Amino acid sequence: MERAKVLESVCNLISAERLDDAKTTLVADYPRTQASTPRGKWSPKRLVQVFIRDGFTYRYSGDRLVFPGTLRALLSIILPESFPYHPNWKGSATHSAFYELYPTIDHIVPVARGGADDENNVVTTSMLRNGAKGNWFVEELGWPGERAPVVPEWDGLLTWFLSTFATNELMRQDMAIQQWHRAALQANAI
Repeated sequence: MERAKVLESVCNLISAERLDDAKTTLVADYPRTQASTPRGKWSPKRLVQVFIRDGFTYRYSGDRLVFPGTLRALLSIILPESFPYHPNWKGSATHSAFYELYPTIDHIVPVARGGADDENNVVTTSMLRNGAKGNWFVEELGWPGERAPVVPEWDGLLTWFLSTFATNELMRQDMAIQQWHRAALQANAI
């Protein structure tokens, strides 16, 4: 049954003061998804390994994404007035590139729907698109099911980050940028 029709039926049962039938219908015809796989914390190193594997490419569209350390360096250190950043990611105070180009991982089969929390079940995506996908399958959203190819010769500006970190004292003093530098080195990015 179409999902909106299920809710219509539930509302009709509530209006008829048949709450038990409404609950039974809702649970049977439109059950709530619950996490069945524990979700762990992904270290920056582990994230960088996935980003490198996927060539800093948004795997549902083929768009290029940018290494988090590079964005943080541009946002908070090198061009803070032209490329603003807010520590709580306040949208009106942070450059939109942070949402559009900042890589994160997406669980192909959402953990909340039984997917594994491991490298075989994740692809690189942007913060913006990951938030839009949520716990849905791409097919349910009408997005392409095939993964876009990795962009050739694109490293997410990771090489730029590593060479600039070596010569930029402000970058080397920033704790968040230090964390991304360590993760890149541990992930054998060089």
